[in-house]
Amino acid sequence: MREGRLQAMAGPLLAWYDENKRDLPWRGTGDPYRVWVSEIMLQQTRVAAVMPYYQRWMEELPTVEALAAVDEERLMKLWQGLGYYSRARNLQRAARMIVEEYRGRFPDRYEDLLRLPGVGDYTAGAIASIAFSRPVPAVDGNVLRLAARVADIEEDIMDGRVRQMFRRLMEQAMPTNRPGDFNQAMMDLGSAVCLPNSPPLCGQCPLAALCEAKRLGRQGELPVRRKKARRRREEMTVYLLLREGRVALRRREGRGLLAGLWEFPHVPGALAEAQAGGPVAAWGLTALDWRRKLEARHIFTHVEWHMTGYLLTVSGDCPALTWADQEALDAMAVPSAFGKFLDQATEYLSGQQQING
Repeated sequence: MREGRLQAMAGPLLAWYDENKRDLPWRGTGDPYRVWVSEIMLQQTRVAAVMPYYQRWMEELPTVEALAAVDEERLMKLWQGLGYYSRARNLQRAARMIVEEYRGRFPDRYEDLLRLPGVGDYTAGAIASIAFSRPVPAVDGNVLRLAARVADIEEDIMDGRVRQMFRRLMEQAMPTNRPGDFNQAMMDLGSAVCLPNSPPLCGQCPLAALCEAKRLGRQGELPVRRKKARRRREEMTVYLLLREGRVALRRREGRGLLAGLWEFPHVPGALAEAQAGGPVAAWGLTALDWRRKLEARHIFTHVEWHMTGYLLTVSGDCPALTWADQEALDAMAVPSAFGKFLDQATEYLSGQQQING
């Protein structure tokens, strides 16, 4: 029963796609490099947010060889603001693998694509089908939601075995003559019509007549997913240390969250101003003028940062800190978690340039 409903999707779905597909810069090229970069950028990120990053990336790194050769600092700067920075590092690792092992020729088999760092089942399916017309499904959240509703599948989509079941079902449903279009049509329909966090627009859906969830009025109950663990909360105090027209930063460790990126110095806990001078003194610095208190929050997948910040001028030096003027700061990859502090630092440095200019 469920197989029949899913296998009946291709005709109406592709007809809808031909009329309604999104005009995206990575579509219609057949270039596996462009498909790959776009799919990695789109992981955990909205299309609208990705567009300017993708355009800038392709202007500077138009080929897999260019990506393999780019300096890591510049790579991180190009990625700055997209988050999940391991994605960028895996892109470069995979690019170097393609250059070294495949002589710069992008692998076209699903099994070979899976060998590339950062490429999982979904991404390999997307590249294989879109760039090479391989009949391989690309099962993401949109596809899971659509298929679960059309076929009224109640199994938990967070279960790996259930996801493999969906993959087999979609493999059977996929037309061999337009596999890439089929995968992209599922993505577009899921993002524009069969919505995840608001009522689906069933009146606009080409699959409404096939949809068992619609017939039963169960759209809001599907797909079934187990509840995520609650994010833990971390308090920290962040310092914007200003000295002679420069701001202090330090590089994060090479492993873990935001590995290797630049950050403003901080300590655990939300310190009141009376306590906040302690770490400054411990760094060998003297606080001259406490200018401003800041508050910021950033949400990661598993943790929330609640940040209390202080902007102050100091004297002295600390070997663990790097003092950056505006030109140096512009070249540094500072994660968006520190975006509010970066804006304040830029405002200060720009003012200093005007005074000195």
